[in-house]
Amino acid sequence: MKNVSGKTAAITGGASGIGFGMAQVFAEAGMNLVLLDIEETALTAAAQELRGKGAKVETVQADVADRDSMAQAAAECTRAFGAVHLLCNNAGVNAMGPFEDMSYKDWDWVMSVNLNGVVNGVKCFLPELKRHGADAHIVNTASVGGLLGMPNLTIYNASKFAVVGFSEALRADLLESGVGVSVLCPGVVRSNLGTSSRNRPDKLKDDPNEGTVADAASESIAAGTDPIDLGRHVLQSIQDNEFFICTHPEFQEVLRKRADAIDRAFRGEADPAALDSVNGMTRAF
Repeated sequence: MKNVSGKTAAITGGASGIGFGMAQVFAEAGMNLVLLDIEETALTAAAQELRGKGAKVETVQADVADRDSMAQAAAECTRAFGAVHLLCNNAGVNAMGPFEDMSYKDWDWVMSVNLNGVVNGVKCFLPELKRHGADAHIVNTASVGGLLGMPNLTIYNASKFAVVGFSEALRADLLESGVGVSVLCPGVVRSNLGTSSRNRPDKLKDDPNEGTVADAASESIAAGTDPIDLGRHVLQSIQDNEFFICTHPEFQEVLRKRADAIDRAFRGEADPAALDSVNGMTRAF
């Protein structure tokens, strides 16, 4: 998807943080935008700011965890500009703490947004994307936390590791269609992730009066990467059809150590007769 000018991008979680950063960069590149978000007020403000800079923007209020909501949103996005060429499954939430302190409702909430929201987005938009073949692309937002486990992030890590694996398999499934697939694995970015409980549905709260959960990472998030800088990296990776989009090189060495640990864990010699079969099951990078 080299030439993006005049094409349409649909971005979940598009009203703030990483999603809004991508939206600003895509608009600068001449793309039409459809912002999807659960927060109507934030959508209105984001659209006004983008239109003030000359962007062509429509908004759709949608809950990525709700299949019916996403199916309706996909239809509205396609109607807005007559096509959708780029889907960015970006909406995400977090619940931090030691595993033993996490409830089943914590798990259900984070997984419903971070993993099921990505699945719902692909399922609902894929027929439209396949209509454009090589002029279409999917970006699923995971995290460096989808490549590396970290303390107090069992739910978040599980959801983001799943997004990476899903995206890798999806890339293989869509190879013949021409639709590109990338997985975004950023480190800390300035966003509202630290206050994501503001949008937590009552049915998935342990305490009906639960408000925003105190997040030990809030200060770190505030000092994170500018979402616009990340958006520029994403756009270049889409145009280069790169699968992994890794934006924070400070994690490179620790990820190399993890890869080395996996390499050392293998014992013995590979069975030459099995290599062709194994290679046929995967798509090398």
